[in-house]
Amino acid sequence: MARTEYYDDPNAPKPNSMVVAASAVVTDDQGRILLQRRRDNDLWALPGGGMDLGDSLPGSAVREVKEETGLDVEITGLVGTYTDPRHIIEYSDGEVRRQFNVCFTARVTGGSLTVSDESTEVRFVAPGELDALPMHHTQRLRLRHFAEDRDRPYLG
Repeated sequence: MARTEYYDDPNAPKPNSMVVAASAVVTDDQGRILLQRRRDNDLWALPGGGMDLGDSLPGSAVREVKEETGLDVEITGLVGTYTDPRHIIEYSDGEVRRQFNVCFTARVTGGSLTVSDESTEVRFVAPGELDALPMHHTQRLRLRHFAEDRDRPYLG
């Protein structure tokens, strides 16, 4: 299924769903950040996805990281909340969503790095390499907030 992201675009389709989602900035002991190249839009992104009814939000982040990268993680903190109504995501199945995303920090506790059916590549990326990767600016915003090492999470 294809995915198109819009931001502040007057031609974006109107949303027909609201999805609560979690993502995680997972770092290794060298300070590199875990990213996946999404199969649905060919852009690099943090691992993450929608919350299931039986999940907590931190639990959703842990589950999504495992499903998308093969790694087990432990949540260590909060980067922020991302609820901008100008960010619209359209899927080829007709869903057009607004997403309420909570982005956590996490560390690896086990597992092994594996590409999933949602990605074409998964790897740890040095912070200095991030600018060269094709990525939606909403992902860059989360990474920038993480890199700022804020005293308080971003609330937006």
